[in-house]
Amino acid sequence: MIFKILHVILLASVKYFFTLPYAMIIGLNYQQALISVLIGGIGGFLFFYYLSNNLFKLLEFIKPKICLLIPPFLKLRFQVVCQRMYVKKPVRIFSRKSRFLVKVKTTYGFWGIIIATPFLLTIPVGAFLANRYYAKRPQTVPFMIISIISWAGFLSGIVHIFPRIFF
Repeated sequence: MIFKILHVILLASVKYFFTLPYAMIIGLNYQQALISVLIGGIGGFLFFYYLSNNLFKLLEFIKPKICLLIPPFLKLRFQVVCQRMYVKKPVRIFSRKSRFLVKVKTTYGFWGIIIATPFLLTIPVGAFLANRYYAKRPQTVPFMIISIISWAGFLSGIVHIFPRIFF
């Protein structure tokens, strides 16, 4: 039983939306499933939110040292990354990932990230986006926790409306 609860907590910290129905399918009762999903979702968000902040700081600290250690035959390949340290305004490189992140930020903004994180985005991606773009807002973490709790309430309502699917 303990392993099932730990499994649900770890799963909820990464992919939140499908975890409550999954917990009901593997045999946890409703209270155990709901509590473990909430602990996993909130704990996962806090873990990834503060981990991404520390990773950004660590990357800025290590980046000059990595650029010095790059062998000469690879300098041309990593030239764009290493040049950005010395240039005050970085050169914009548009990739599929950067366009997606900009589109999410400009189209949906703060509330879109808060609402979509447990449902569409995963907890780590939502924590990264919230920390990257809205870390200076003091209400980011409380609103994300409220969003996680609200989605748990919505999912538990689905479980109660359609009980034959999960039992």
